[in-house]
Order: sequence, then structure tokens, then C-alpha cells
Amino acid sequence: MGWLALSVVIEAAAADALGDALLEQGAVSVEVFGLPGTGGDPEPVAEGDGPVVAARVQVSALLDPDADAARVLAAAAEASGLAAPAEFVATPVADQDWVRLTQAQFQPVHVSPRMWVVPSWHIAPEPAAVNLLLDPGLAFGTGTHPTTRLCLQWLDAHVRGAEDVLDYGCGSGILAIAALRLGAGRACGVDIDPKAVEVSRGNAARNGVVAEFFTPGDEPSRRFDIVLANILSNPLKVLAPALAAATRAGGRVVLSGILSEQRDELCDAYAPWFRMDEVLEDEGWVCLAGTRRE
Repeated sequence: MGWLALSVVIEAAAADALGDALLEQGAVSVEVFGLPGTGGDPEPVAEGDGPVVAARVQVSALLDPDADAARVLAAAAEASGLAAPAEFVATPVADQDWVRLTQAQFQPVHVSPRMWVVPSWHIAPEPAAVNLLLDPGLAFGTGTHPTTRLCLQWLDAHVRGAEDVLDYGCGSGILAIAALRLGAGRACGVDIDPKAVEVSRGNAARNGVVAEFFTPGDEPSRRFDIVLANILSNPLKVLAPALAAATRAGGRVVLSGILSEQRDELCDAYAPWFRMDEVLEDEGWVCLAGTRRE
């Protein structure tokens, strides 16, 4: 069986989010390539004395041969908060050992001082570390994107033990699982996608933790010590009252999926309920944390 190779050129800062979304849309693998002369890395680059522009990269995805490349790309762009690219290339390719090649793309990721994300086909580089066993697949969140890394780094620095944690928009369940592995007492996750809920339950079992995962409306009504939401800016603004209601007085909210230029509007949206007192930043993305007012 052959395959369909989909390639598109986008800003480097959006490459990881689009890649995750393409995997969710059924891509077998995703690769990102720098483009000569464009500063193909995540940092903005200046062209002479002109304005600062974003570096650009090529994102290539391997699809089933009968896939509708335009539809897959449009759905992935929408899911990652991007405008659908006007230009792309879809090319049939011959069959190869794609399982082996796909696995070679995904190496263990050192996401925080004491935590790694390790695909199932790798040996953990540091057996004594907190190793999250997670494969890339049908749900968002494998630790490779800055938005997820920032949340994991926050958890590593702040979980002290016995906390009750809610991961809203859980994707793969990685944040709830990480919280439990770091010592939280209880954790649950919520996602609008039933497939993400199913994947999260499987990932929790693989990591030897007991976490509950729900679709919205079925989650527990209790208030939590830590509420995490790694989504996107607009849904986070809409969810502000609900996430505030889910956070106990003195508890913490952690928001990610926010571009640096969206920081102030998100802080303003949560200010009625939270003292937004902490900012982490990585590759143009920010993670905001705040304390629930009494």
C-alpha cells in the first residue's frame, strides 16, 4: 500500500500545534523541516533593518492514500487555532517500513528537571526519574509542544503532595497523570472528545495511576486545589467562570495554549476571580498561573 505525503509551509511557532492536530486527524507521522534562508527555528528572525518576521518551516504529514488532504489540513488548522493554509502539496509516495520510521521520530523528551515523556518503544534514559509512558496518537498532549511542557514544568515545581487536581481539556491525560506521579492525591480530566477520554484512561492505566476522565457535564462537582487548562485563548476566556467555580478558595489555576501577545487579555478575563501572579514562557507561548480569591 502506498501513502499520501502532505506538505505545507507555516510559521515555525505554529508547527508543533499543527503537527499534533494532524496526528489527531489520522496522520501516520509528522515531520518539521527548516527552510534555507528563512530562519527555520522557533525564534523570530529579523530581515536586515526591516520588521521582525516569524521563521517559517515545512510541516510534512503522511496520510492514508485515500485521505482528503485538503479536508485533513483544514480540520487540523481549525483545531490548532490557525487559518487554513491557502497552499499545500499532496503527493503519492511508495510504501516503506513506516512504523519503524515513525517511531524513530519520537524520542524521550526531558520536559522538566525530574520528568521525562518516554514512548513505549524506548528505554527510559533516567530510570529513577518520573517517567511518563506516552505514545503519540489520537489525542493532544505528548509533552513535545511548549504549551504542554510549560504545564508539566509548573506541576513539577508546585505539586507538594495530596492535591486534588482537575485537567480541563485533558487530551491524552498527560497533565492529570503527571500530577499523580508527582504526588497529587486525586486527579481527573475532562475533554469534549470521547476518544480523548478513552485514550486518557488507557494512558493512566499504562502509567499505573488511578485517574478519572469524563466528557463535560459528567465530571465531579467538587472544587479542586489545582485546575489546569491547556486549550487555546478564546475557549479559555469563555471558560473563565466555570474554571473559577471549580477552583477552591486559595487554590491555583494554570492556563496554557496562550500566545505571548494574548497574555494581558487572559489575565484580565480571570482577574475577577484570581490573582494572576505567575508567568512561564517558551517559544512565544505563555502559561499563566493564579490564586483563587477568598
